[in-house]
Amino acid sequence: MKRLIKNGILVDAQGESQQDILLENGLIQRVAPQITPTPDTEVIDASGMYVMPGGIDVHTHFNIDVGIAKSCDDFFTGTRAAACGGTTTIVDHMGFGPKGCSLHHQLEVYHRDAVDKAVIDYSFHGVVQHVDDDILHEMQSMVEEEGISSFKLYLTYGYKLNDADVLRSLKRLHEVGALTTVHPENDAAIALRRSELVAQGKKAPIYHAHSRPLECEAEAIGRMINLAQLAGNVPLYIVHLSNGLGLDYLRLAKKAGQPVWVETCPQYLLLDMNHYLREDGLKYVLSPPLRPHAELDKLWVGIADGSIDTVATDHCTFPYSQRLDMGRDDFTRCPNGLPGVENRMPLLFSEGVMCGRITPSRFVELTSANPAKLFGMWPQKGNLNVGSDADLVIFDPHAKVTIQHQDLHDNVDYSPYEGFHCQGWPVMTLSRGEVVATQGKFTGKAGHGRFIRRKPFAYPED
Repeated sequence: MKRLIKNGILVDAQGESQQDILLENGLIQRVAPQITPTPDTEVIDASGMYVMPGGIDVHTHFNIDVGIAKSCDDFFTGTRAAACGGTTTIVDHMGFGPKGCSLHHQLEVYHRDAVDKAVIDYSFHGVVQHVDDDILHEMQSMVEEEGISSFKLYLTYGYKLNDADVLRSLKRLHEVGALTTVHPENDAAIALRRSELVAQGKKAPIYHAHSRPLECEAEAIGRMINLAQLAGNVPLYIVHLSNGLGLDYLRLAKKAGQPVWVETCPQYLLLDMNHYLREDGLKYVLSPPLRPHAELDKLWVGIADGSIDTVATDHCTFPYSQRLDMGRDDFTRCPNGLPGVENRMPLLFSEGVMCGRITPSRFVELTSANPAKLFGMWPQKGNLNVGSDADLVIFDPHAKVTIQHQDLHDNVDYSPYEGFHCQGWPVMTLSRGEVVATQGKFTGKAGHGRFIRRKPFAYPED
């Protein structure tokens, strides 16, 4: 079916213009100031609205098993929620597999989990949970044959890597054309602080934040910057930045010409550690934790000045009822993670664009263009160019919506953004030309989403 979106304000990372856009066979066929529809064309009137590339969330955790619990969103409910929030592609961080498993092991598991379930297009990041010659050799086939062109290293949790293995991974991943992403926290310092707090009987949710202070994250960021330099100035991507000190380190690296890119998430822009003092504080346990309120403004400055490159979600859902059962008397027993894949786009649009912090083009840059360029999907995705996938979101800047979990489409039992007032809302999402969500209703179908074989990493052009 042909679809013609008329009278909208088209926005990409370069600017905005009043143009029509014609979609056919899953692709953008034509963009022009005036396009006359043929009789077989469905016309969508976007008067007074922004027409943008669909969002790309490069940090989700669907179906992840963290050992003590399994997240409650699978690739159907998770991508359904994403679609209803204006996101048309996700790149999921695969969880750890059995001890000693190959890189391909988890890829096979995740392919089985996602096929015939995802409602929008998807890909995966590889996960490196141990390093030996076999793993280093296997990285090449993951990139060249499987289309997995980014991998995640953890500096904390059960399969954390030591500095020597990080260094070996950085070098090899660069050689095979992959981008290294990293969860940066100082595991030893966290373990010591946590054990001291627990020994003192300090087990309430607020002590989750005190056990993982921002210095633990910033130190690990600084260490990764230096290790990437030692590995030959290789490209590096920092996930879920939550604090200003770490951002300062990253700014210095960028200023020195080091290829490093930075992701943050809505929770670190909009929520602070005072949420742990609430009666329902367990709802907000995630790592890195929510920070003191002063850190929020530091990150917004990074959003505005270009120091932060992408906004993702780290969507990882465990029901509040489960959190209570497991962590009521001890924060260390509460599974970590927050929902957010459905609210990323409207929250950033409302708090960023409509509050005057960023332009609509900067919004596109953060939510789709930069993710597509960094993770091997450009120019197929992340823009409004002729020939690119017809992945679009239409935002009504006049819509006023209060977030209520009862209106959302994930599989968890709460939203950390309950009661947030949004100015501007995604009123239609199109995935490869198909309308998968409209006016807050899901209209897509399981299995529509395709696996994206991503290209090897290439340094993005300005």
